[in-house]
Amino acid sequence: MFKGIISTAEAAVSQTDEKTLNDAVQDLVEKPGETMDKLGDFFQNILDGIIGAIPTILFAIIILIVGLIVCKFAMWLLGKGLERSKVDLTVTKFVKQVAKIILYVLLLIIVLSMLGIPTTSVITVVGTAGVAIGLALQDSLSNVAGGFILMITKPFKIGDYIIVNGVEGTVEQIAILHTRLTSCTNQAIFIPNSQAVNATVTNNSANGTRRVDMTFSIAYEDDYEKAKQLILDVLADNSKVLKDPAPTVRMVEHGASAIVIATRPWCSTADYWDVYFETIEGVRAAFVANGITIPFDQIDVHVVKD
Repeated sequence: MFKGIISTAEAAVSQTDEKTLNDAVQDLVEKPGETMDKLGDFFQNILDGIIGAIPTILFAIIILIVGLIVCKFAMWLLGKGLERSKVDLTVTKFVKQVAKIILYVLLLIIVLSMLGIPTTSVITVVGTAGVAIGLALQDSLSNVAGGFILMITKPFKIGDYIIVNGVEGTVEQIAILHTRLTSCTNQAIFIPNSQAVNATVTNNSANGTRRVDMTFSIAYEDDYEKAKQLILDVLADNSKVLKDPAPTVRMVEHGASAIVIATRPWCSTADYWDVYFETIEGVRAAFVANGITIPFDQIDVHVVKD
């Protein structure tokens, strides 16, 4: 039944189109002058409309250019204001990014309204598009929300060295969608803000001081007290090692082939790696100069002859 109705409707439409086309051809043949006049009036109306719209289009272009200049000037003023207020650099960059997006959206709405497009219609379209984009990009919206949460909670800031989701580096930027790190090997690492919010973050720069954990091994035949004092002397000679809290040097393990000595000096966060490398190098030199054996894993093989 439905197939018959559809076929009948298609046939009617086809007949109507064919009739209209035939009528147009017949008018062109029988009344060529009148038909050409109608076509001329049609294209003339289009041309008049374009010419009439030129002032409005030019004015909209001028508004666009002036608006871009005003937006840049507003961003410059905002940056200067944030600098004078001594707001954290992380917050400054994030606020400037959000403000830039808002200003450009407002400018777009103003230009479209100058072209005769109702502002309410523009806002409705933008809102509808926003909802559609939001449904399609839920993960991105969670990253945007994560960016705002990072601004409020401040688990880290620009310049901090952090470890998150198995990667580590110095925070270079907290953008709307991601946080950018620079690794020790100068690689750019981008972490989605939602992951940075929900993951465990280790901030190595949050506190002013850090403890440097190292271990040194000596042979069982060597004098432990002598080795301990040599390590303490190396630490005392290093100006980057803090006196308070005092460094800890204690026997921590009777290993399979060596006595293991835990060494834990304190230093400022910025001097962490300097203290680490200088202590390792200094202790080895002190052990070699004073006859302390630095053991290595070895296996004794006993051969029994029958």
